[in-house]
Amino acid sequence: MSWWGKGIGASVGFALGGPLGALLGGVIGHQVDRKQNQRELLEAQTSDQQVTTQAAFFTATFAVMGRLAKVDGHVSEREIEMARNVMRHMHLDEAQRRAAIDLFNQGKSDAFDLDAVLEQFRRVVHRRSSLVQMFLEIQISAALADGSLDERERELLLYICQRLGFSQLQFQLLFSRVAAVMGLFGGAWESGAGTGGGTGSARPSSRQQVEQSYAVLGLSPEASDDDIKRAYRRLMSQNHPDKLVSKGLPEEMIQLANEKTQQIKQAYETIKAARGL
Repeated sequence: MSWWGKGIGASVGFALGGPLGALLGGVIGHQVDRKQNQRELLEAQTSDQQVTTQAAFFTATFAVMGRLAKVDGHVSEREIEMARNVMRHMHLDEAQRRAAIDLFNQGKSDAFDLDAVLEQFRRVVHRRSSLVQMFLEIQISAALADGSLDERERELLLYICQRLGFSQLQFQLLFSRVAAVMGLFGGAWESGAGTGGGTGSARPSSRQQVEQSYAVLGLSPEASDDDIKRAYRRLMSQNHPDKLVSKGLPEEMIQLANEKTQQIKQAYETIKAARGL
């Protein structure tokens, strides 16, 4: 069951506490029937760590996405569309979609406390590196959605990564991987992404596809066959949708995880074909 179900969305905001709880409680509080017994809300299954983590992931994802969209001084239509595409892929119901939009808008606010949100998110995910990586990939994709990345956006992305325990080198590798995915598939988590669709830009050449496929696996073209196999297996294990959900990825985001594994598989097959494996 989704963490949002049976009134749990409202009570999780209370149980989560801190800036994330305040954000979540603020955007969904008006959606809860005021006549609903408060004891019923507090008795919802908010003690479940997985549920709390899923709520934190959902809240931080859209709020931080809003902050990134605003950092260059304006929010482009492409950035808004990127947020909408993530929502569509999550198959949110109307209440969840409104909450996601409200969180995105709160992230754009001058009053948004990015440091406090990142610190609480870091504590909640508690070294689940694959979960943090999925969060960061969504943010990088959002920043690249308008087709360019200015210095302010890059600096903020690096800052977010470092606050969540990723080094500058890890950020560079992650950024290269996401950029390669967007080059190969027309945009991570955009309409048609992962199936050769995308934004309508020209398809990369065969050589570019191979080069970008190496980047998707986090490798250079000089990697050995064994290195490629190990990287593929590691990434498939780290990004298995069920494993990510068990660690706290909201069930609504399982489609994003499925698409990521498909992208990893396609990159691996492209490299194998190029090498005659």
